[in-house]
Amino acid sequence: MHGPEILVRSLSRPAVRQKGTEHLWQYHSRSDRHSKIACWGILFDLVRHSVVLQQHFADGLVAFGVNHEMRDFRVNRRKSLDLVVCTPRDEGTGRTLADLTTKYGIVLTPSEQALLRKLPPVREAPVGTVRMALEAKACMTEHVKALPRLYDELNSSHLTVHGAANHAVAVGVTMINFAESFISTDINKLDPGVTSPKVTAHRQPQVTERVLDKLHELPRRTRPTEEGFDAFGIVVVECGNDGSPVALVDEPPAPQPGEIYEYSAMIRKAIGEYESKHR
Repeated sequence: MHGPEILVRSLSRPAVRQKGTEHLWQYHSRSDRHSKIACWGILFDLVRHSVVLQQHFADGLVAFGVNHEMRDFRVNRRKSLDLVVCTPRDEGTGRTLADLTTKYGIVLTPSEQALLRKLPPVREAPVGTVRMALEAKACMTEHVKALPRLYDELNSSHLTVHGAANHAVAVGVTMINFAESFISTDINKLDPGVTSPKVTAHRQPQVTERVLDKLHELPRRTRPTEEGFDAFGIVVVECGNDGSPVALVDEPPAPQPGEIYEYSAMIRKAIGEYESKHR
């Protein structure tokens, strides 16, 4: 699986401009760059590891859509999902997964570039029927304060997906920051290259463990009649947002191999659900 390494490698390069300055941030709370990179990596791993998905993309039976709005038929709730795999409403002649590497600033190793070239064209197209929907969230600072909103946004995601298309596979992933300090874009609105930045300290590992405990409360479904995510993953990183490289955390409290929230387990679960519903 390459998604987590692609995520931290790409986020290590500052790319989001501070308004009114020349300063570039690695992570910005008002930007969706991190979620786009995360979803790109997830789709890359899904297609690489699912022969069925590869064939569906090769045959033009499915395409992907970005920031697609879904509407819960039961309560008329609207929500934009970061990325969806769908039947195309018309021919998928738009951007490819490879095209998005430049647009999103995705950094691949030579071996990952070779793997991407071996895949069939994975194309964007106008969304017809959604078969899988991805939602990526991040909890980078003020962990405990952010919990209610983080939980509500994730919970509304699977409810909207299944309220719009019960057969669709709802996939969620959350990136949690394990760094002991962080330079927040909400606090530092001036150019950190000119003024001394205000640094937020994190009480680790306690705050990360609090987020993990709350995410474990999210419903997961095992039957079509239930509510919850069909697959859910958690990636733990160290990001000071100070220009230093973003690192992947493999040791606890990050999910370990064999646990249901570990990234590769999420990919396998999502593939299994997709192939059982849409083979």
